[in-house]
Amino acid sequence: MPVRMAKTTLKDKLAILSDAAKYDASCASSGTQKRDSLKSKGIGSTEGSGICHAYAPDGRCISLLKILMTNFCIYDCAYCVNRSSSNVARARFSVDEVVRLTMAFYRRNYIEGLFLSSGIIQSSDYTMEQMVAIARKLRLEENFSGYIHLKTIPDASPLLLEEAGLFADRLSINIELPTDLSLEAMAPEKKPRDIRRSMGHLRLKIEEGKGEKRDRAKPKRFAPGGQSTQMIIGADGADDAAILTRSENLYGSYGLRRVYYSAFSPIPDASNRLPLTRPPLMREHRLYQADWLMRFYGFERGEIVAGGDDGMLDLAIDPKLAWALKHRDRFPVDVNRAPREMLLRVPGLGAKVVDRLLSTRRHRTLRLEDVGRLCQSLSKVRPFITALDWSPGGLTDREGLRTVVAPRAEQLSLF
Repeated sequence: MPVRMAKTTLKDKLAILSDAAKYDASCASSGTQKRDSLKSKGIGSTEGSGICHAYAPDGRCISLLKILMTNFCIYDCAYCVNRSSSNVARARFSVDEVVRLTMAFYRRNYIEGLFLSSGIIQSSDYTMEQMVAIARKLRLEENFSGYIHLKTIPDASPLLLEEAGLFADRLSINIELPTDLSLEAMAPEKKPRDIRRSMGHLRLKIEEGKGEKRDRAKPKRFAPGGQSTQMIIGADGADDAAILTRSENLYGSYGLRRVYYSAFSPIPDASNRLPLTRPPLMREHRLYQADWLMRFYGFERGEIVAGGDDGMLDLAIDPKLAWALKHRDRFPVDVNRAPREMLLRVPGLGAKVVDRLLSTRRHRTLRLEDVGRLCQSLSKVRPFITALDWSPGGLTDREGLRTVVAPRAEQLSLF
């Protein structure tokens, strides 16, 4: 298929390569250390090409320049709009162009950092060398102290991955699809064993960096923001149980900071192996909620979704509420006596709220109004707790609770 060459101006390249980067969801910049010379917060821009907005756990909006180095690619992954057989406009930044763009956006206070990915050109090592050269030049020649996230190439040389970690705050390697069989069928050039090997190598280097004493001669330790990955949801037949099983394994085996879930978007001239429509966006959101439960709320994957329940999360209500309705015998929970582990399982109570409840109850017996002041949705919490002046009374049937609580559960928020 003929390649459509893009115009050569920097603005045209930015338009094409920032748009091509929109399919990559893993661009959050939380979990890293601030660099000493980064004194101010970026104000961001909703209009500028290539600027994405990520959110840290404390709610701060963090603006990143999110671009591909190039959307040329020698691979022909069926699910990728930039695959070699795709008839899309192509463009490529030079190393100096990416550095110049990053510094221009940064000096204007539009961004706090750079998220850089790329198609594969010439070879994996050549592509990785170019990306490392960008990060190196930003750090050593431009004295750039902002955040850098590099999307690394799985089968690139381990030495190149190690060098990338010296300049980047976070590294990521996409797992691409939930199962090895799907990846081998849709992306034959990519090998699951290469992805796992590179993830394992990065984990060892990150853990080595944590154990080393700080040296004033070194600017920072290896990839202090850790590593992350991304899975495309809905491109194959994997159910939510299989997806969360893979995530559970990735967190346990490779110490990932984050697994990102990206709902499949239909692409032009797609293979007949791909679905014609994208999955519901609510499915992606429910997976993020389930992921949060596994990482921060003490839930096991089997408690959230099991193969016997058709393997899919309930799209109508969030997974914590779904678990609570299945285990009504565990409720109501006494907010004045229950341990932290059980309070975390109450629908509507987030981890920070639970910690505030535990702190407050040391000094006084909690009433319902005390809980209401601390949580965002008292109507969601009330059927599942008791307090000094409150008991849920007759709210014991599952359907009744689903009717009372479900409308609040439709809000796109985490617990």
